Amino acid sequence: MGRNVVSAKLDIIFKKIFTENADMLHEFVADILEIPSESIQEITIRNQELSPENFDGKFSRLDLNLKVDNVLVNVEIQLKGETDFRDRALFYWAKLYTSELKSGDTYGKLKKAITINIINFNMFEGEDYHTEIVTAVKGTDKIYSDKFNMHFFELKKVNQKVNPNNRRELWMQFLNADSEEDFEMLKQTNVPIINKAVNVIYDLSEDTRIREAARIREKALHDEASALANAKNEGRAEGRAEGRAEGRAEGRAEGRAEGRAEGRAEGEANIISKMKAYGLSDEQIKSIIFGVNNG
Repeated sequence: MGRNVVSAKLDIIFKKIFTENADMLHEFVADILEIPSESIQEITIRNQELSPENFDGKFSRLDLNLKVDNVLVNVEIQLKGETDFRDRALFYWAKLYTSELKSGDTYGKLKKAITINIINFNMFEGEDYHTEIVTAVKGTDKIYSDKFNMHFFELKKVNQKVNPNNRRELWMQFLNADSEEDFEMLKQTNVPIINKAVNVIYDLSEDTRIREAARIREKALHDEASALANAKNEGRAEGRAEGRAEGRAEGRAEGRAEGRAEGRAEGEANIISKMKAYGLSDEQIKSIIFGVNNG
């Protein structure tokens, strides 16, 4: 029986791994952005704390705010889908882009901002797990500004076959792994930094406090998702009930109106029939009816 391991894509575990292992964070950012590791001179973590301390709290997001050389980088893990996630991702990119501009600074001082969104749900069409967003002049391939850059990594689309030559994909497979068997497959690649990442996961999994925090966090996420699903189901049920009630009410109202109209039509037909029985001409009948109706 394999050991019980914590998941690297669980937000609190993800942040703990990369805030406490600078070399892993360095390699991770370089591999994700596919830039030479030696080109990164400095990484500064700007929100290293793990808060709230009580992991059953509702997190709006839990991420890493970095400064890589002179570029602002935000790395976020998002485990559950949200209908407005595209807008939210754009909003957080805008906040990152403007975060260092001080009053009186010229706009030329704005730094390039890159957001890395690792999501545990499908967001784009197609089978490629990586989508990069840039700004281009419509109808051309000309970039409007190289200061805008957003990356989305859809974990559910990541290939399960391990390729030791694809470092970016190895990291995604590391985040997706949820069993000792998965992690052992990654170790067989003999990529040093990936092997270290797996050993870090094993160490964290041996820590009773960390394992309990992960359990509480996973339960909170599950409870939140269940509550949301129940609310949606109840909303749909109430909507259907209200729709049926409104339909019945409208049906009754329409039935009464149709009944009154049919009754009036039948009544007028009976009256006309009786008038003709008394020998009144069509002209006389019309004169009486229109006279009554216009009176």
